[in-house]
Amino acid sequence: QVQLVESGGGLVQSGGSLTLSCVASGSIKRCETMRWYRQAPGKQRELVASITNRGHIDYGDFTKGRFTISRDNSKNTVFLQMNSLKPEDTAVYYCHADILQYGSSWSSAFWGQGTQITVSS
Repeated sequence: QVQLVESGGGLVQSGGSLTLSCVASGSIKRCETMRWYRQAPGKQRELVASITNRGHIDYGDFTKGRFTISRDNSKNTVFLQMNSLKPEDTAVYYCHADILQYGSSWSSAFWGQGTQITVSS
């Protein structure tokens, strides 16, 4: 089976920075697109950023140059560097990955358990 484990969340003051990590483990032949989502209380889950295994990157409009997604394919890991954090960035951040497992002909989607980020004003 495959597991995604996020780390790096916590409490930070407005204007501060945090870096999230997400490690995929298990029977992994290849991680395809890896993504970060977030969900604030009472709001729908939204895409923060995505990165393909070839390095193509997309960001949600609200990131506005504050966030940077990257990955280490050799370690099946994706990162999210977040700068100039605002109180409205407070949410649970989830890692998501499309993963091709050994013995499969197509990739499957997996979610991490989420990590809380709270930005105080």
